Amino acid sequence: MAFEVTYRVYIEDTDMGGIVYYVNYLKFLERARTELLRHLGYNQHQLQQDGILFVVHRVECDYLKSACLDDELLVRVDVTNQTATSLQFSQVVSRKGDEDVLCRAEVKVVCVNGGTMRPRRIPAEIADRFKSQRN
Repeated sequence: MAFEVTYRVYIEDTDMGGIVYYVNYLKFLERARTELLRHLGYNQHQLQQDGILFVVHRVECDYLKSACLDDELLVRVDVTNQTATSLQFSQVVSRKGDEDVLCRAEVKVVCVNGGTMRPRRIPAEIADRFKSQRN
């Protein structure tokens, strides 16, 4: 089951030509994963206080079309794989309205101990909630 969130493109997201700068797609992807976590009942701040961090291990991203100033974007997040310590996400950024796919990404996130920064098991309750989101 996919999770979706929308964002508006603001001037700070763009280059001099009003086109979204490529790195900012990674920000949209990160925000969507954070909102998925919030949707599942968790927030980054509390997890961090509990010593649980989710860090990006790998990103593979294809930029297909440009987003422009004032576009409304739809960012989709699918959990495609889950292990004891990691989550694999498939994400798509599209322009809301015409559904043009602008960017596709595969993102691997690893759960780490906030003190040691070493991989740790995803807590069972969190893992179960992510499983409910898997395709």
